[in-house]
Amino acid sequence: MAMTVQLDVVSAEEKIFSGLVESVQVTGSEGELGILPFHAPLLTTLKPGMVRIVKQFGEEHVMYVAGGILEVQPDSITVLADVAVRGEDLDEQAALDAQKRAEEAMQNAGADFNYAEAAGQLAEAIAQLRVIRQLRGKK
Repeated sequence: MAMTVQLDVVSAEEKIFSGLVESVQVTGSEGELGILPFHAPLLTTLKPGMVRIVKQFGEEHVMYVAGGILEVQPDSITVLADVAVRGEDLDEQAALDAQKRAEEAMQNAGADFNYAEAAGQLAEAIAQLRVIRQLRGKK
């Protein structure tokens, strides 16, 4: 039997996942991270993107986080997400619309335009679409 570690994924609204996992992959502020049981302690911020979970016995789940914090301890992993959505619950049309709105806002920027906000919205939309396409490729 494979070694496991406790994972909790929590958003501001609800606990999205809690259980034993064999591995977790996330996008941290410094790049892609792969976390296995007994990983060295770690605390990092998360970029908008995919969280890939391999549960006990190899079942894989994918979710989207819009940023947050990852804490790794030898016996537990915690993802505190700003927003977390199960991959199958993502709305592709809404993500496409958000991407289009952000791109249009960036092209038609005025004097009071907040570029950082628009860039963040664009990054979130692209990350959601990437998760959706990853799930579609597995089916």
